[in-house]
Amino acid sequence: MANKKTEAFKHILTQLISDVIEKSGNKPINYKQVAAKLNLTDPESRNAILDILQEEARAGLFKEVEKGKYVLKELKAFVTGRVDMTADGSAFIVPEDEFEDDIFIAPRKLRQALHGDRVKVHTYEKRRGKRKEGEVVEIIERARTEFTGTISISPRFAFFIADDRKMLHDIFVPLADLNGAQDGEKVVVAISEWPQDSKNPVGKVKHVLGKKGENNTEMNAILADFGFPLEFPSAVEKEAESFPIGIPESEFSRRRDFRSVTTFTIDPADAKDFDDAISFQQLPNGNYEIGVHIADVTHFVKPDSALDKEAFERGTSVYLVDRVIPMLPERLSNDLCSLRPHEDRLVFSAVFEMDKNANVINEWFGKGIIHSDRRFSYEEAQEILENKEGEFSTELTTLNELAYILRERKFKHGAISFETTEVKFQLDENGKPLGVYVKERKDAHKLIEDYMLLANKRVAEFIGKQGKGGDKKTFVYRVHDAPNPETIAGFAQFAARFGYKLNTKSDRETARSLNALMERVEGTKEQNVLTTLAIRSMAKAIYTTKKTSHYGLAFDYYTHFTSPIRRYPDVMVHRLLEFYLEGGGSVNAEAYEKHCEHASQMEKKAADAERASIKYKQAEYLQDQVGENYIGIISGVTEWGMYVEIEENKCEGMVRLRDITDDFYALDEKNYAIIGQRKKKRYQLGDEVQIRVKKVDLAKRQIDFTLVS
Repeated sequence: MANKKTEAFKHILTQLISDVIEKSGNKPINYKQVAAKLNLTDPESRNAILDILQEEARAGLFKEVEKGKYVLKELKAFVTGRVDMTADGSAFIVPEDEFEDDIFIAPRKLRQALHGDRVKVHTYEKRRGKRKEGEVVEIIERARTEFTGTISISPRFAFFIADDRKMLHDIFVPLADLNGAQDGEKVVVAISEWPQDSKNPVGKVKHVLGKKGENNTEMNAILADFGFPLEFPSAVEKEAESFPIGIPESEFSRRRDFRSVTTFTIDPADAKDFDDAISFQQLPNGNYEIGVHIADVTHFVKPDSALDKEAFERGTSVYLVDRVIPMLPERLSNDLCSLRPHEDRLVFSAVFEMDKNANVINEWFGKGIIHSDRRFSYEEAQEILENKEGEFSTELTTLNELAYILRERKFKHGAISFETTEVKFQLDENGKPLGVYVKERKDAHKLIEDYMLLANKRVAEFIGKQGKGGDKKTFVYRVHDAPNPETIAGFAQFAARFGYKLNTKSDRETARSLNALMERVEGTKEQNVLTTLAIRSMAKAIYTTKKTSHYGLAFDYYTHFTSPIRRYPDVMVHRLLEFYLEGGGSVNAEAYEKHCEHASQMEKKAADAERASIKYKQAEYLQDQVGENYIGIISGVTEWGMYVEIEENKCEGMVRLRDITDDFYALDEKNYAIIGQRKKKRYQLGDEVQIRVKKVDLAKRQIDFTLVS
């Protein structure tokens, strides 16, 4: 044991010495200077430093350039990055410095690091022609300490097997820490310790999710797997319950009163949280006053409160197939902040005076009070728009006409119209899928979207255009970069196979011809494949304080202002807008940038969780269809198989290459195809194929097909 401790001490001291030399710009340095910089003045420590310098100079870490003076043989001997595990237990470190190559780590040199962890790695000098290798010297930050999976209990101990295929260690759970879990149940386990000489970490059961295969169990497992909490802490619930019913008298005097103006909400039929309302009136000069009224969440959620900290951590509401996991407790999201009909509600408003050509003549931003006259579902509003009769039909029709002009203008400026098909499931009372249908987006949806875009854009312009250079005010923007020219060229080549031509001379031209393409593919069998591929070839939209434009919308300024009940960035935008409207000076950009990074990460996790819940329901739906034949479209190709999306129900599964037995097939990555090596038969992305449902693995959310020749 003493030997282990000595090794660990040497290991840490070596790292400290390297840090000192690296920070001094790799200038030659002797052991006394190193000791002084480390504040180690006792003879024993100084001798240990000298020993390490001499020993590691022989091993190749340091180099003695003049008598008793050392430098690092290879600068950047230590690299920080994220662990990317492979199936065999080895890993690659993806360095934070994007100009560094990935570093290979053998399994025994991972030192208890897990997939996604942020680690410090000691790299070895590249041997000729070999990849860069290294070993983990420090785990800076764990990506996660909680995992979902199955508990296996024997008389003396229990083991936990994680669902995550990149978690390669089973977790040992003492019987005293089972928290009531039964053998074979799905649970969430938190790692509590990992003894230095132990192969497996030790953990305790935090939540019992229930029996495998039950809808509730599996949906909660997906949430826990992506790091979303299953309930609100009691302090947060308590704070949410503490708000009085009704609006305090003091609020009426400091807000603009819109209660006498016609106002309504349009939302999905099953929605409970109404973020946004629209008000409409014609002005004496013939123009229209259109108000976009957003729930005033920041009136209730104050900085550094328990509610605020929880909302920030969650970052977003999560929409799974059969449930919503709200960012804020229900008392706020479905009650106090929800813009319910026939009730006075507090709002943050963006009000626009528009002429008949949808030009904004005047605008006003500020706090208000509304009283919604009607809550429409999208279907109800659509029916009124189509039949030109019904409650508020004049208002809805005018709003729709102006929305058409706004939309047309947006596309003229180069915005891209991606109409993907959204899959919805018909579920029974136990959450079992009975059927699958595709959700249509009609005028009622687009109308609301266009006014939300207008408010988001004008709020961003209002702040973004103030001040010059260093006087610019820090703000939270939603930005979207132009696509990588190589990626878009690859997509253009693929679209050409279906007879669609794409002009990629400039960003603007690319956008224009992408729109023309999207219009032409609407309703064709290749629509989904081409739309999905086009979206994949785009950059991802993110939150940031660094103002750049939004390529997909062709807006120079854009933010998210309209959904503070379900998105934390909108909460930040509301606070900043109010602060600046009251004459506040610019806030700290660095702190807000960190908040933006976290929000972008949580948004991605929520999208991944949503996708996982759809995959689970698709697998559950096809479980009863094993042996059935369907027509599908090849939606993806990889080196081990091709993905096929069934045309009638949009469920996606994989045909594995080993199951195509008439030839040996290999991937042609450049042409998105799989090609038989002897007979040259090719299966191309977008091709129609007949498949049979071969196998469904619910636990892994995987569907296997075979080809019907």
